[in-house]
Amino acid sequence: MLINIIASSAVSVNFSTNTLPKRPFYVGVEHAYGDYNSLTAMVDRVRDYTNVFVLGLPQFSINRTLLDQSCDYINASGLNFIVLFTNVTMYSNWGNYTPAQWVSDAMQKYGGKFLAVYRWDEPGGDQIDHSRYQLVYNASTLSEAASNYTSTLGGYLKYFTDTGQTVLTADYLLYWFDYKAGYDTVLAEFGWNNSRQMQIALCRGAARANDRDWGAMITWTYRDWPYIESDSQLYNDLVLAYNNGAKYAIIFNYPENNVTQFGILDQNHLNAIKNFWRYQTNNPPTDANYNQVKRAFVMPADYGFGFRYSYDNIWGLWGANDQTQKIWMDTNHLIQQYGTNFDIIFNEPQFQQGFQSRYNTLIYWNQTND
Repeated sequence: MLINIIASSAVSVNFSTNTLPKRPFYVGVEHAYGDYNSLTAMVDRVRDYTNVFVLGLPQFSINRTLLDQSCDYINASGLNFIVLFTNVTMYSNWGNYTPAQWVSDAMQKYGGKFLAVYRWDEPGGDQIDHSRYQLVYNASTLSEAASNYTSTLGGYLKYFTDTGQTVLTADYLLYWFDYKAGYDTVLAEFGWNNSRQMQIALCRGAARANDRDWGAMITWTYRDWPYIESDSQLYNDLVLAYNNGAKYAIIFNYPENNVTQFGILDQNHLNAIKNFWRYQTNNPPTDANYNQVKRAFVMPADYGFGFRYSYDNIWGLWGANDQTQKIWMDTNHLIQQYGTNFDIIFNEPQFQQGFQSRYNTLIYWNQTND
């Protein structure tokens, strides 16, 4: 019955759909453990069936000599790469040299193979789940929470966005507000037994509204060994991201202790990546330009809901209520009805023209066109 109500309250908008150019696709591993020898071993192992490598060890970027050595090796192996940087105060031992200067020089040195800076992992998760890195502790209104989050996070990002390099992160919620803070790319986390369709709708909708790229980070799935999903699920997740217009699909590899020679990735996982490489080499994405995504669910402006379950909180500051539970039910009905063929967007005036050009149907959270 609820599905019929949603369908009857949908607002039809008859505008032509934008056709986006076919975008490049990058698949690879984030190496977030070990030493230089383990890094080179991992590069050697995957370089024939990936095209990007994420240097995800903060201790590597803090040591400029090691950073240069690592990036040179990855580059010489024929892979593109992304570098994770931590708090800029950690780079005082670089002397008169700065991370911003390194990024600018690396863009010249490596050209387009240096794809992006990775800065501040999971900022939305930090906010909603009250980590020690939470950005907003108090707010009187939703708009105040959203403004404080985006402006504060944007201030941290500006150091690297000013270099002109792409800046990305991985997150598992608040994607819309991550983009508004200044990220060029957000990787939606596939893991934690969350809904892949929900993550795609949220992250892709935010990326499209801001004319940015999005991707997937395949990450922790279990609390105990082996910490990562099965090889078959890994393959399916890579295919799912690829066919739904992602630019990146990265496999996070960080064990609490080495399960195999290559962290938590066993031979079956590596074979799954290799099989996917073969698949994407021989098959174009089924919906690279979002031609099948004609509808969007429109959230209220500034509504920082976690979207993990019906009782998830809002901005880490307010608890669930009847509205959050209804939103949860409605979006899950849309997943049942349309799978990944819808986006989730937010009702902000500056984005309205883009919404009307991208979608034929806008389904509002309050079942009106307000």
